Order: sequence, then structure tokens, then C-alpha cells
Amino acid sequence: MSLLRSAGVSRRTLLKTASAAAVVAAARAAFPSGAFAQGAGPETTRAVLGFIALTDASALIVAKEKGLFAKYGMPDVEVVKQASWGATRDNLVLGSAGAGIDGAHILTPMPYLISAGKVTQNNIPLPMYILARLNLDGQAISIANTYKDLAVGLDASTLREPFAQRKAAGNAAKVAMTFPGGTHDLWIRYWLAAGGIDPDNDVETIVVPPPQMVANMKVGTMDAFCVGEPWNAQLVNQGIGYTALTTGELWSGHPEKSFAMRADWVDANPNATRALLMAVEEAQIWCEDMANKQELAEIVGRRAWFNVPPADIVGRLRGEVDYGTGRVVTDSPYLMKFWRDHASYPFPSHDSWFLAEDIRWGKFEPETDIAALVSAVNREDLWREAATGLGIAAADLPASTSRGVETFFDGKVFDPADPGAYLASLDIKRIA
Repeated sequence: MSLLRSAGVSRRTLLKTASAAAVVAAARAAFPSGAFAQGAGPETTRAVLGFIALTDASALIVAKEKGLFAKYGMPDVEVVKQASWGATRDNLVLGSAGAGIDGAHILTPMPYLISAGKVTQNNIPLPMYILARLNLDGQAISIANTYKDLAVGLDASTLREPFAQRKAAGNAAKVAMTFPGGTHDLWIRYWLAAGGIDPDNDVETIVVPPPQMVANMKVGTMDAFCVGEPWNAQLVNQGIGYTALTTGELWSGHPEKSFAMRADWVDANPNATRALLMAVEEAQIWCEDMANKQELAEIVGRRAWFNVPPADIVGRLRGEVDYGTGRVVTDSPYLMKFWRDHASYPFPSHDSWFLAEDIRWGKFEPETDIAALVSAVNREDLWREAATGLGIAAADLPASTSRGVETFFDGKVFDPADPGAYLASLDIKRIA
């Protein structure tokens, strides 16, 4: 039975109207001694998890390849490649009972968009839980070689004039991201808007699945794109385009992908959920170790996973970034983090920023109760219980559910206690 329903609370009501306190109270009432039945084995040994061919899916792949799911009593976990984020959404709606998936490596805003019925067929909500963050940093914005003479970097304003000329000529520049309202969409929108370029009016924004980015830029389909690795590195290695910036330069230590599951699966299988989380967290610890980066690149590069040469993966895993412009950084602070700096912990404060940005661009209504929605979807409590089960010392766990005020490259600040002030400070947006 659903933990929220067993507590006498409608999840749909929670998602739309309840206060954060009501959500937490319902969960506490349902499981006063913790969400997991201590000492009990998993209710099922099987779960079907989706992933997209992106380096930040590494923890799910490593947990499967290294036998960590089996170690924690889940030997029948399947990790299944998805063609796109749209396919991931559709397969989550189906669930494994309908030949779909139970959970996934996913863009952090997607569980919110899906839970609220913003991106599902007929706008039918599918309650989701975010169980862990899979990484910090490690994405990039890439530019076609057509603009190589501009040496575009952190300041997008260098593209304002050439993009304006393209639009005036009736051939608007195309910028690609991976899913509307997802992380890559929000990074490229933030970057463009900070440079005075309206992502809805000055360019044409298109959706392209991550593994198809390089091929599409090669044939001239787009002028810029935002995606995770290894596709930015591969673009440079093939001489097709260059890296303007890594997303950590926009927001150092930013959250990125999440591990999320259907809420009904988690509610029905609390011990299996704990087992999955323990396997994923242990895999993240392994992925973080610099001594394992070469092996990690070889594992995920295999045909069954990414089908990408390890040479296109390992450099940026180690923090070695060839921007393709003559600029080479050998020890980037913006490399992908899997565990350190609390990379795995799903800070609710970070989810508040993603929701605020999706309000900014019209994906959610301005009156959306951010706190209530985060409390309904983010299950950092389950993450903490799994981490404790792994033996992670209390001193090594985040002391708070908030990382506090965040500062962006352009000086803007986000206080999770006051998203409205952040939204009011922005010049280019779809809300008054």
C-alpha cells in the first residue's frame, strides 16, 4: 500500500495543494521507525531501470557490472538503454508490468514534470520519487565550428549579433537540448539569457537525444547544443565543433541527473528500494575514485552500454578538458563528481531551483507550491537510511537538507527559502 495513502493522504492532493509539513507528517506517520523494515529482505529481486548513454549513468551501469545489485539481494535488476528522455518518460508510465521500466537515470526536473502531469499523455500525473542524485557538474555547451572565429565562451553575448542576423535573414540559429524543461534545457537557457539572448524568441530551440548530438551537428542541424558527456568530448575529438564552457562554470557544483523511481514501486517495495539505493551509492563511491576512471571508461564504453571509444570518455572523467580551441585544462574543478561534495545526496534545496527555473520558462504555473512539490517527490530520507546502512559515518552525511544560497556565474543568487526573489531578479523570463 502507498505510504501516503496508508496515512490517509491523497498523493494527487499532496502534489497540488498540500504544505510541505503535511507531506512530511504523512510519511512519518506511515513509517514512524523509518521507511525501511530493518532486517527484512527485499520484497522482490527484480527491478527494471532505464538509462541514457551519458557518463552520469555510470553508477547504474557499475552497480550492474560489478554485481552490487546482487550483493544487496537484487540479482535480477535489469539496466536498459533508452532511446531518448521522451522514451524514458513513456516507459516509466508503462512500468515494468507493461513492458516499461520502474525507475531510471533521469534529468532531475523530469520526476516533477511527470508527477505533476506536465509532460505525460493527457496530462495524467504519475507520482515519482527522487531517491538519489547521480552526479554534480560534468555537462557542457558546445558550438559548431562555423563560429570558431568568435571563440565563444562563458559570455554568450558574443553570439547575439550573429544570431540576430540569422533571424533577420529568416534562418534562425538552432540550439539543441535533450528534453523541454530538463537540465540541459535549463543550462543553455540560463547561459543564453545571461548574454541577452532570448531562448524562445531569438533562436529556435530543438530537442535532440544525447547520442544523436554529434551526428546532427556534423550535418549542420544545429549551431549549439547542451548535453552531458561523452558527446561534447567526442565532438571535439572529431573536429566538428568546440566546447564553449562546462556547466560547472555556470554554477559550480551544480546538481545534474537523479536516480528516480515510480512512487508506487517504492511504496510497495521499501526493502528492495533500500537495496537498490545501497548498490547505487556504493557504485558512486567506486566511480569517484580517480584510480578507477580508466576502468570506468572501458566499462561504460562497451557496445552494450554507450558503444563509444574509452578515449572519448576518460579524459573528462579525470578533469582533462580539451575545449577544441587551443585551451586545454588538465585538472578542471568542474569534472563530474559522483560522490564527493555530497554529490549523491539529493538536496531538496536544489530541486527548488529546478522548479523555479521551470516556472521561469512557463513549464509550471507561477503559483506552484514549490515546497509542497519538493516534499512530495524528493525522498532524501530514504537516501540517508541507505547511506547509514552502508556504514557511512554520520559526520559524512549532509547536516542539512539545504545547501544554502547558491551563486551563479553572472552574480545572480538563489535562496531556496525565497524562490520568488530569485525569479524577480531575472530579466528574460516568461512570467511577469
